Amino acid sequence: MSTQSTEDRILSVLEEDAQASYAEIADRANVSKPTVRKYIDKLEDEGVIVGYSAEIDPKKLSSKSIALVGMDVASEKYVEATRDLKNLAEVETLYSSSGDHMLMAEVRAADGDAVGDVISEKILDIEGVTAAHPSFLQERLK
Repeated sequence: MSTQSTEDRILSVLEEDAQASYAEIADRANVSKPTVRKYIDKLEDEGVIVGYSAEIDPKKLSSKSIALVGMDVASEKYVEATRDLKNLAEVETLYSSSGDHMLMAEVRAADGDAVGDVISEKILDIEGVTAAHPSFLQERLK
């Protein structure tokens, strides 16, 4: 048996396949189905598991462009700007960051021009956002 904790084994299976059934997770994590259910319920209640999603290969997504947008925000407007960014439909995910930018967002739109419009007409119009730097995703490699 693995030295990984039960919780870690279950999370590992979910990270590989978020659509796995409880029976599949139990088999791959070497635990019972009731144990899987108990841990998943606990992890969801604690906010460890925040959702389930499909991973998208941007190159094969013909109707959308995806960009990771690094944003700089005035520190005194951080809370309000973050709230406003979370409310934009085009912002799929939003992260705080310790890298080159305070925030990183996954922005989806019809094409590169539409992503540019979202940045110039919505993101940069949010009070406190001082800069936005997009990087367009080309091809999923892993």
